[in-house]
Amino acid sequence: MPNAIGKFLERWLVTTLGVLAAVVLVPGIDYDSIPDLLVASLLLGALNAFARPLMVWLTLPLVILSLGLFVLVINALLLYAVGYLLDGFHVAGFWPAFFGGLVISVVSMAVNALAGSHRVRVIFKWRQHTERSDTGTNRTHTIDLED
Repeated sequence: MPNAIGKFLERWLVTTLGVLAAVVLVPGIDYDSIPDLLVASLLLGALNAFARPLMVWLTLPLVILSLGLFVLVINALLLYAVGYLLDGFHVAGFWPAFFGGLVISVVSMAVNALAGSHRVRVIFKWRQHTERSDTGTNRTHTIDLED
């Protein structure tokens, strides 16, 4: 059980760092106090865990047609919902929510990559292949990606 609590706290911290970066970088997103920031990141994490999969499933044709870019709109709507639900956290409109969601996503990916929290690994393996041609031997390098 402590492992689950540790993972929860780690995700909450990563989300809080992302929300804090969005507050600093995006005009139109603000909070009144530190507890408001912590509650906002907790609520955003809960919405991402429960509402986001449902929203992605309901809008799957749009997600597919936009090659996944509609997920950014879903992220914006969730961040906007947090601003609507909490009095101490403010999101001025759709565009601040859109860019704030983008900042939160980028910061979360970067922090998770630096912390090694992802299960996906990219391994580069160099192999030399020898191919015969009419003019002699050609050598090429190949990069294999595994996860």
